[in-house]
Amino acid sequence: MPKGQPDAVPEDGLTTRQRRNRPLVVVHTGVGKGKSTAAFGLALRAWNQGWPIGVFQFVKSAKWRVGEERALRVLGDSGEGGSVAWHKMGEGWSWIQREAREGELSNEDKAREGWEQVKRDLAAETYRLYVLDEFVYPMVWGWVDTAEVVEVLAKRPGTQHVVLTGRNAPAELVEFADLVTDMSKVKHPMDAGQKGQRGIEW
Repeated sequence: MPKGQPDAVPEDGLTTRQRRNRPLVVVHTGVGKGKSTAAFGLALRAWNQGWPIGVFQFVKSAKWRVGEERALRVLGDSGEGGSVAWHKMGEGWSWIQREAREGELSNEDKAREGWEQVKRDLAAETYRLYVLDEFVYPMVWGWVDTAEVVEVLAKRPGTQHVVLTGRNAPAELVEFADLVTDMSKVKHPMDAGQKGQRGIEW
């Protein structure tokens, strides 16, 4: 793909503009570092285009501070670019009325509730870019049905782009997605016993 030009143009009846502006499903998978970081890089580009962005962080604990979160929240509140909404499963999701529920939700239930909200937002076309960070894991663990995810994404209205991250993305998702990157690890400081550090891991 030299200079961003495709190797071949399909005979699908679409104009160049229609094909260029087609909403994408993007998957960042593999054992290497950088899957979420790459997704947040897409969010920066989306913010610059003025797109509303919805980040849904599955799995990660609320205690973990992701460096990109603060940066994107500040940008979203700046009055320039697009808006940014950030939701964390580790905090029990912002829209759940805790006082109306008895007991604490399991992580499996929280993952399912997060997916239900994503479905509601897709139906309402709430965002232009969705970052479903580490959403691959609930599919791998059987908490969320991969076939349902693919079906919902295939039927999403409008021009909503969705990026999903996590290791071992299911084959069905990989087959369906428009852009798939498999991050491989060649070398990492942790291999030599070095712990994660500020500015690099978070």
